[in-house]
Amino acid sequence: MQPLRDLEIGLMFWAGRDPAETLREVKALGIRCGQLGIPGDLVLDAAQAASWKRALADENFRLVTVFAAYTGESYADIPTVQDTVGFIPEATRAEREQRTYEISDFAASLGAPGIACHVGFVPEDSSDKDYIAVRDMVRYICDYAAQLNQTFALETGQEPARVLLSFIDDVNRPNLRINFDPANLILYGTGDPIEALGIVSPLVISVHAKDGDWPPKDKPGALGIQRALGQGSVGMERFIAKLKEVGYTGTLNIERESEDQRQRMIDVRSAVSLLTALRA
Repeated sequence: MQPLRDLEIGLMFWAGRDPAETLREVKALGIRCGQLGIPGDLVLDAAQAASWKRALADENFRLVTVFAAYTGESYADIPTVQDTVGFIPEATRAEREQRTYEISDFAASLGAPGIACHVGFVPEDSSDKDYIAVRDMVRYICDYAAQLNQTFALETGQEPARVLLSFIDDVNRPNLRINFDPANLILYGTGDPIEALGIVSPLVISVHAKDGDWPPKDKPGALGIQRALGQGSVGMERFIAKLKEVGYTGTLNIERESEDQRQRMIDVRSAVSLLTALRA
Protein backbone atom coordinates (compact mmCIF):
# COMPACT_ATOMS: atom_id res chain seq x y z
CA MET A 1 0.00 0.00 0.00
CA GLN A 2 1.18 3.49 -0.79
CA PRO A 3 2.08 5.64 2.25
CA LEU A 4 -0.77 7.62 3.75
CA ARG A 5 -0.66 11.36 3.14
CA ASP A 6 -0.60 13.90 5.95
CA LEU A 7 -4.12 14.29 7.39
CA GLU A 8 -5.36 11.30 5.41
CA ILE A 9 -9.12 10.92 5.76
CA GLY A 10 -10.16 7.72 7.52
CA LEU A 11 -13.28 6.28 9.10
CA MET A 12 -14.22 4.86 12.49
CA PHE A 13 -16.26 1.72 11.74
CA TRP A 14 -17.31 -1.43 13.56
CA ALA A 15 -16.70 -5.14 13.26
CA GLY A 16 -19.61 -7.55 13.38
CA ARG A 17 -20.50 -7.92 9.71
CA ASP A 18 -18.61 -9.62 6.88
CA PRO A 19 -15.16 -7.97 6.85
CA ALA A 20 -14.81 -7.90 3.04
CA GLU A 21 -18.24 -6.34 2.58
CA THR A 22 -17.56 -3.81 5.33
CA LEU A 23 -14.27 -2.69 3.80
CA ARG A 24 -15.73 -2.45 0.31
CA GLU A 25 -18.39 -0.08 1.65
CA VAL A 26 -15.74 2.05 3.34
CA LYS A 27 -13.53 2.15 0.24
CA ALA A 28 -16.51 3.18 -1.89
CA LEU A 29 -16.40 6.45 0.08
CA GLY A 30 -12.87 7.07 -1.18
CA ILE A 31 -11.38 6.05 2.18
CA ARG A 32 -8.44 3.68 2.46
CA CYS A 33 -7.67 3.67 6.19
CA GLY A 34 -9.48 3.77 9.49
CA GLN A 35 -10.17 2.64 13.01
CA LEU A 36 -11.90 -0.66 13.70
CA GLY A 37 -14.23 -0.80 16.68
CA ILE A 38 -14.74 -4.16 18.41
CA PRO A 39 -18.10 -4.69 20.14
CA GLY A 40 -17.86 -6.20 23.59
CA ASP A 41 -19.66 -9.38 22.59
CA LEU A 42 -17.69 -10.11 19.40
CA VAL A 43 -15.84 -13.42 19.59
CA LEU A 44 -12.17 -12.81 18.82
CA ASP A 45 -11.09 -16.26 17.72
CA ALA A 46 -8.63 -17.38 15.05
CA ALA A 47 -11.36 -17.46 12.40
CA GLN A 48 -12.34 -13.85 13.12
CA ALA A 49 -8.73 -12.71 12.90
CA ALA A 50 -8.08 -14.66 9.69
CA SER A 51 -11.19 -13.22 8.05
CA TRP A 52 -10.23 -9.63 8.86
CA LYS A 53 -6.58 -10.15 7.93
CA ARG A 54 -7.57 -11.56 4.54
CA ALA A 55 -10.05 -8.75 3.84
CA LEU A 56 -7.55 -6.05 4.81
CA ALA A 57 -4.96 -7.53 2.45
CA ASP A 58 -7.42 -8.04 -0.40
CA GLU A 59 -8.77 -4.49 -0.13
CA ASN A 60 -5.33 -2.93 0.48
CA PHE A 61 -6.77 -1.20 3.54
CA ARG A 62 -4.79 0.08 6.51
CA LEU A 63 -5.95 -0.06 10.12
CA VAL A 64 -4.50 2.68 12.30
CA THR A 65 -6.26 1.70 15.53
CA VAL A 66 -8.37 -1.09 16.99
CA PHE A 67 -10.90 0.28 19.49
CA ALA A 68 -12.25 -1.70 22.43
CA ALA A 69 -15.85 -1.42 23.56
CA TYR A 70 -17.07 -3.45 26.52
CA THR A 71 -20.24 -5.39 27.26
CA GLY A 72 -22.53 -3.44 29.57
CA GLU A 73 -21.41 0.06 28.57
CA SER A 74 -24.11 2.68 28.01
CA TYR A 75 -23.87 6.28 26.85
CA ALA A 76 -27.45 7.23 27.70
CA ASP A 77 -26.44 10.20 29.86
CA ILE A 78 -23.48 11.36 31.95
CA PRO A 79 -24.43 9.50 35.18
CA THR A 80 -24.88 6.28 33.20
CA VAL A 81 -21.52 6.76 31.51
CA GLN A 82 -19.95 7.25 34.94
CA ASP A 83 -21.50 4.00 36.16
CA THR A 84 -20.90 1.75 33.15
CA VAL A 85 -18.10 2.91 30.84
CA GLY A 86 -14.47 1.89 30.78
CA PHE A 87 -12.39 0.76 33.73
CA ILE A 88 -14.13 2.66 36.52
CA PRO A 89 -16.90 0.13 37.35
CA GLU A 90 -15.20 -2.17 39.86
CA ALA A 91 -17.44 -5.16 39.16
CA THR A 92 -16.33 -5.42 35.51
CA ARG A 93 -12.74 -4.20 35.87
CA ALA A 94 -10.97 -7.57 35.83
CA GLU A 95 -13.11 -8.84 32.95
CA ARG A 96 -12.42 -5.70 30.89
CA GLU A 97 -8.71 -5.89 31.59
CA GLN A 98 -8.60 -9.39 30.11
CA ARG A 99 -10.75 -8.31 27.18
CA THR A 100 -8.32 -5.47 26.44
CA TYR A 101 -5.46 -7.96 26.27
CA GLU A 102 -7.54 -9.96 23.76
CA ILE A 103 -8.08 -6.77 21.74
CA SER A 104 -4.33 -6.15 21.81
CA ASP A 105 -3.60 -9.66 20.54
CA PHE A 106 -6.27 -9.30 17.85
CA ALA A 107 -4.87 -5.94 16.73
CA ALA A 108 -1.38 -7.41 16.54
CA SER A 109 -2.62 -10.24 14.32
CA LEU A 110 -4.02 -7.63 11.92
CA GLY A 111 -0.89 -5.49 11.94
CA ALA A 112 -2.56 -2.52 13.62
CA PRO A 113 -0.04 -0.32 15.43
CA GLY A 114 -2.28 0.65 18.32
CA ILE A 115 -5.34 0.00 20.46
CA ALA A 116 -7.64 2.48 22.19
CA CYS A 117 -10.69 2.80 24.43
CA HIS A 118 -12.70 5.05 26.72
CA VAL A 119 -11.11 4.60 30.14
CA GLY A 120 -14.12 6.19 31.86
CA PHE A 121 -14.48 9.05 34.36
CA VAL A 122 -11.19 8.89 36.23
CA PRO A 123 -11.43 10.68 39.61
CA GLU A 124 -9.39 13.87 39.86
CA ASP A 125 -8.24 12.87 43.36
CA SER A 126 -5.10 10.75 42.85
CA SER A 127 -5.56 9.17 46.28
CA ASP A 128 -9.02 7.82 45.40
CA LYS A 129 -9.06 4.00 45.34
CA ASP A 130 -10.66 3.91 41.89
CA TYR A 131 -8.05 6.33 40.55
CA ILE A 132 -5.25 4.11 41.85
CA ALA A 133 -6.85 0.91 40.52
CA VAL A 134 -7.44 2.36 37.06
CA ARG A 135 -3.99 3.94 36.90
CA ASP A 136 -2.39 0.58 37.69
CA MET A 137 -4.64 -1.21 35.20
CA VAL A 138 -3.66 1.22 32.45
CA ARG A 139 -0.01 0.57 33.31
CA TYR A 140 -0.54 -3.19 32.91
CA ILE A 141 -2.26 -2.71 29.55
CA CYS A 142 0.48 -0.36 28.33
CA ASP A 143 3.13 -2.90 29.30
CA TYR A 144 1.24 -5.68 27.52
CA ALA A 145 0.78 -3.57 24.39
CA ALA A 146 4.43 -2.52 24.43
CA GLN A 147 5.48 -6.15 24.07
CA LEU A 148 3.55 -6.12 20.77
CA ASN A 149 5.03 -2.76 19.71
CA GLN A 150 1.66 -1.08 20.14
CA THR A 151 0.49 2.23 21.51
CA PHE A 152 -2.48 2.44 23.85
CA ALA A 153 -4.61 5.55 23.37
CA LEU A 154 -7.18 7.01 25.74
CA GLU A 155 -10.03 8.94 24.18
CA THR A 156 -10.76 12.51 25.22
CA GLY A 157 -14.02 13.89 26.52
CA GLN A 158 -14.92 12.53 29.92
CA GLU A 159 -12.52 14.80 31.78
CA PRO A 160 -10.89 18.20 31.14
CA ALA A 161 -7.68 18.13 29.13
CA ARG A 162 -5.42 19.01 32.06
CA VAL A 163 -6.93 16.21 34.18
CA LEU A 164 -6.30 13.69 31.39
CA LEU A 165 -2.75 14.97 30.96
CA SER A 166 -2.08 14.67 34.70
CA PHE A 167 -3.38 11.10 34.72
CA ILE A 168 -1.20 10.13 31.76
CA ASP A 169 1.82 11.68 33.44
CA ASP A 170 1.06 9.62 36.55
CA VAL A 171 0.71 6.39 34.56
CA ASN A 172 4.19 7.15 33.19
CA ARG A 173 4.33 4.80 30.23
CA PRO A 174 5.98 5.88 26.94
CA ASN A 175 3.41 4.14 24.72
CA LEU A 176 0.37 5.77 26.38
CA ARG A 177 -1.17 8.27 23.97
CA ILE A 178 -4.40 10.15 23.20
CA ASN A 179 -7.10 9.67 20.61
CA PHE A 180 -8.40 13.24 20.37
CA ASP A 181 -12.15 13.56 19.86
CA PRO A 182 -13.11 17.26 19.73
CA ALA A 183 -16.84 16.61 19.87
CA ASN A 184 -16.63 14.58 23.07
CA LEU A 185 -15.29 17.57 24.99
CA ILE A 186 -18.39 19.46 23.90
CA LEU A 187 -20.84 16.58 24.39
CA TYR A 188 -19.65 16.09 27.98
CA GLY A 189 -19.25 19.81 28.61
CA THR A 190 -15.62 19.41 29.71
CA GLY A 191 -13.89 22.10 27.68
CA ASP A 192 -13.26 23.93 24.44
CA PRO A 193 -11.73 21.42 22.01
CA ILE A 194 -9.36 23.88 20.34
CA GLU A 195 -7.91 24.96 23.69
CA ALA A 196 -7.74 21.32 24.85
CA LEU A 197 -5.85 20.28 21.73
CA GLY A 198 -3.23 22.89 22.48
CA ILE A 199 -2.74 21.39 25.93
CA VAL A 200 -2.44 17.69 25.00
CA SER A 201 -1.14 17.88 21.42
CA PRO A 202 2.27 16.26 22.09
CA LEU A 203 0.47 13.05 23.07
CA VAL A 204 -2.15 12.97 20.30
CA ILE A 205 -1.59 9.96 18.05
CA SER A 206 -5.00 9.80 16.36
CA VAL A 207 -8.02 12.03 15.85
CA HIS A 208 -11.76 11.66 15.46
CA ALA A 209 -13.40 14.04 13.05
CA LYS A 210 -16.70 14.42 14.89
CA ASP A 211 -19.04 17.28 15.70
CA GLY A 212 -21.69 18.06 18.28
CA ASP A 213 -23.45 20.62 20.44
CA TRP A 214 -23.14 21.39 24.15
CA PRO A 215 -25.39 19.69 26.74
CA PRO A 216 -28.70 21.47 27.35
CA LYS A 217 -28.48 23.74 30.40
CA ASP A 218 -31.98 22.84 31.55
CA LYS A 219 -31.27 19.08 31.72
CA PRO A 220 -28.60 18.29 34.34
CA GLY A 221 -26.68 15.11 33.50
CA ALA A 222 -27.69 15.10 29.84
CA LEU A 223 -25.12 14.68 27.12
CA GLY A 224 -24.88 17.05 24.21
CA ILE A 225 -26.14 16.03 20.78
CA GLN A 226 -23.86 14.71 18.05
CA ARG A 227 -24.19 16.51 14.72
CA ALA A 228 -23.06 15.88 11.18
CA LEU A 229 -19.53 17.18 10.65
CA GLY A 230 -19.54 20.94 10.17
CA GLN A 231 -23.02 21.37 11.68
CA GLY A 232 -22.08 21.39 15.36
CA SER A 233 -20.15 23.58 17.78
CA VAL A 234 -16.61 22.26 17.24
CA GLY A 235 -15.75 24.65 14.43
CA MET A 236 -14.06 22.28 12.02
CA GLU A 237 -12.15 24.97 10.16
CA ARG A 238 -10.56 26.10 13.44
CA PHE A 239 -9.96 22.49 14.49
CA ILE A 240 -8.14 21.49 11.31
CA ALA A 241 -6.14 24.71 11.42
CA LYS A 242 -5.13 23.94 15.02
CA LEU A 243 -4.09 20.41 14.06
CA LYS A 244 -1.81 21.87 11.40
CA GLU A 245 -0.48 24.46 13.85
CA VAL A 246 0.54 21.82 16.44
CA GLY A 247 2.15 19.66 13.77
CA TYR A 248 -0.31 16.76 13.72
CA THR A 249 0.09 14.74 10.51
CA GLY A 250 -1.91 11.60 11.33
CA THR A 251 -5.28 10.46 10.08
CA LEU A 252 -8.62 12.28 10.37
CA ASN A 253 -11.02 9.48 11.26
CA ILE A 254 -14.63 10.43 10.64
CA GLU A 255 -16.92 9.20 13.40
CA ARG A 256 -20.63 9.49 12.84
CA GLU A 257 -22.97 7.59 15.18
CA SER A 258 -26.56 7.22 14.01
CA GLU A 259 -29.26 4.57 14.11
CA ASP A 260 -30.33 5.69 10.63
CA GLN A 261 -27.67 4.02 8.48
CA ARG A 262 -28.80 5.72 5.29
CA GLN A 263 -28.42 9.15 6.89
CA ARG A 264 -25.12 8.09 8.44
CA MET A 265 -23.66 7.34 5.01
CA ILE A 266 -24.93 10.66 3.66
CA ASP A 267 -23.26 12.44 6.58
CA VAL A 268 -20.00 10.51 6.12
CA ARG A 269 -19.85 11.44 2.43
CA SER A 270 -20.46 15.06 3.34
CA ALA A 271 -17.69 14.83 5.95
CA VAL A 272 -15.23 13.48 3.37
CA SER A 273 -15.96 16.49 1.14
CA LEU A 274 -15.61 18.95 4.03
CA LEU A 275 -12.33 17.49 5.28
CA THR A 276 -10.91 17.32 1.77
CA ALA A 277 -11.49 21.04 1.40
CA LEU A 278 -10.24 21.98 4.88
CA ARG A 279 -7.00 19.99 4.83
CA ALA A 280 -5.90 21.45 1.45
